[in-house]
Amino acid sequence: MDRDSIDDELLSAWVDGELDGQPERRDRVEAWLREHPQDAARVRQWAADRDALRERLAPALDEPVPDQVRALVLGREAVPPRRWRQAAMAAGLLLAGGLIGALLGRHWPSAEPAALLAGAQGSGWVQRAAYAHGVYVPEPRHAVEVKAQEEHLARWLTRRIEVPVKLFDLRDQGFDLVGGRLLPDGPGKSAQLMYQDAQGTRITVYLRKPDEGTDAAFRYEQQGELGLFYWVESGAGYALVGALPKERLLALAESIYRQHPGAGATSPPAVAAPR
Repeated sequence: MDRDSIDDELLSAWVDGELDGQPERRDRVEAWLREHPQDAARVRQWAADRDALRERLAPALDEPVPDQVRALVLGREAVPPRRWRQAAMAAGLLLAGGLIGALLGRHWPSAEPAALLAGAQGSGWVQRAAYAHGVYVPEPRHAVEVKAQEEHLARWLTRRIEVPVKLFDLRDQGFDLVGGRLLPDGPGKSAQLMYQDAQGTRITVYLRKPDEGTDAAFRYEQQGELGLFYWVESGAGYALVGALPKERLLALAESIYRQHPGAGATSPPAVAAPR
């Protein structure tokens, strides 16, 4: 059986029951899983994550609708378009908050997300980099918005976040580019690049246009299982996030530093002491 025909997208479709009406493809996947215990273990973990997410969010379905939302949505008076947009945005934020909390609860098992972020040394954008990593790294099918093979990725992100985005080459460290996505970042936008090694370990690089007065020091901190190196250089903020030993993450950060637009061949400055 061709390994390429049983990729993560097809495995995820099987987990989600999307192959129930396609018996030939379903049987092929099930035969593959019987012969490949590592893939079978990954699929079981995906199913466990899915079930945990559903269980975590299920109580929200029974919560009463707030009076203001009920009046807005169910009221007899015509609702101005602006108020509809506000209601939709509020609902979206509530759903996103629940999803992020549930995912972080699964992938940062050593502590609650609120406790991790309360003890974090980094500023808000660094914490958002960690959140985005926790949300998208576990996603088997839609981890990135634009895949690495699409030539417009760097141009698109550069134009949207107003910072030169380079697709860093981390192959010497064993990581290949998966792709990237555009993210909201406070009042502005940021970009996330995702990389993966042969064992399936993923790291992310978060890029943004820094606010005036942002600390430019090269820093490291630990949040649960995640390590983060972050710094500001040449008008861009960088945050490298991954569940890797500090030494390996530092080697990746140094490679990124040397490749950023306008960089020379020098090593990054020494890691600043924790504040």
